[in-house]
Amino acid sequence: MIPINKPWIGEEEEREVTSVLEETALTSAARDGGKRVRDFESLMKSYLKIRHVVSVNSGTAALYAALLAAGIKQGDEVLLPSFTFVATANAVVAAGGKPMFVDIKKDDYTMDVSDLKAKITKKSRIVIPVHLYGHPSDIDEIRELAEKHSLDVIEDACQSLGSSYKKKQTGTFGTLGCFSMYASKVLTAGEGGAIVTDSNELADKLKMIRNHGMVEGNDTRMLGLNLRLPELSAAIAKVQMQKLDKMLEIRRRNAELLSKLLLASSKKYEVKIPEETADKKFNWYLYTVAFQDERDSIKNHLVQNNVGATVYYSPPVHKMPFYAHAASETKLPATEWCAGHVLSLPVHPHVTEADVDRIANSLKSTIEKQNVS
Repeated sequence: MIPINKPWIGEEEEREVTSVLEETALTSAARDGGKRVRDFESLMKSYLKIRHVVSVNSGTAALYAALLAAGIKQGDEVLLPSFTFVATANAVVAAGGKPMFVDIKKDDYTMDVSDLKAKITKKSRIVIPVHLYGHPSDIDEIRELAEKHSLDVIEDACQSLGSSYKKKQTGTFGTLGCFSMYASKVLTAGEGGAIVTDSNELADKLKMIRNHGMVEGNDTRMLGLNLRLPELSAAIAKVQMQKLDKMLEIRRRNAELLSKLLLASSKKYEVKIPEETADKKFNWYLYTVAFQDERDSIKNHLVQNNVGATVYYSPPVHKMPFYAHAASETKLPATEWCAGHVLSLPVHPHVTEADVDRIANSLKSTIEKQNVS
């Protein structure tokens, strides 16, 4: 089976983790974190060209901490897509906010600015654009609209480390940007996350929030939890940062080869393949295609042929049991169409050129059989 994602872990990560174990400094409650936490944050800061990076123990924790740092109040409305992993909405609820779901664009699965504009109210406080699959949102238009209505922008860049908009890294446009280092992401710590900002004040708040609101120990000054990134996880993330460019290069090679192999079939059978623009460059976290007709039979056939094709995301958040009642009147036609028609294919660094050829041939033969029948 060619899995949908697989972390690229080697001897360098093993050596760094072993060093942490030998030193027995497995974590640190210091304000600035342990040695590996500081090393990782420094590397990520340089890569993103941002003033502050504050690491935490998951992408969900990053979103939650960012919302607290931005000063969310009980009942504040937070505008976000429903077509995302549920963590985006869960973090809003956990922080006391009210998710208000915005539709997406079919062409790249990111927030539809026209629907965002229609759903801003007097209670709106924060916008969370999601750079889904590593596809950058229309962040300039979103920021312009947010500024007009005095809204903070918190970027959900959990899937988009290495993606860029107008040659600037995603996650660095908003008031705050949030990243995930889950096992499947382009850079992993096993579990982990990071919040980035150019604000000194927000960085100080974030360091308190990830450590029970404390500054000097037992002096809690604001609401916080134990959201710290352990040294073991930071050790892996540190090494991963050092080889991030290489991992992204392999993903791009695989994605471009897959697009080349699928191009003729995509035009013949109306299969939408992902396309970059002059302004938007992908990290190719997931290679996501969309079919006009039946998706599930194609997915099942690919899985039977040992290709780990996976659906992200169905159902969308507003159709999940926890959210469905509150969102019963929500109209998100593009979101619901995409949830029923998209399919993601593996292009991670463990995928070889022979694997890409196999993925493409399996998909093409399946589409052709479906159209003949």
